[in-house]
Amino acid sequence: MSDFDVHQVPNLRRGFRLQWEPAQGCHVLLYPEGMVRLNESAGEILRLVDGQRSVAQIIFDLRRRFPDVPGLDEDILAFIEVAHAQFWLQLEA
Repeated sequence: MSDFDVHQVPNLRRGFRLQWEPAQGCHVLLYPEGMVRLNESAGEILRLVDGQRSVAQIIFDLRRRFPDVPGLDEDILAFIEVAHAQFWLQLEA
């Protein structure tokens, strides 16, 4: 499915910044050329992307916060894969 493993540590790429946007009522990802409006799930995942937590730790933290959400692991992995493909994230070993 993906070209990364859960032990890698994601970080926002240089020039990208996660921010809560009160006017829109959601998190947004800001970058020099524009802005991406994030849904609630994407905002929750990116809030944990700090350059310290591995993908596995992010999954563990979110699974603990949302224990009744089916398919959570796969959703997180899919989002991180898309965010990496869109060059929002870089992944470090």
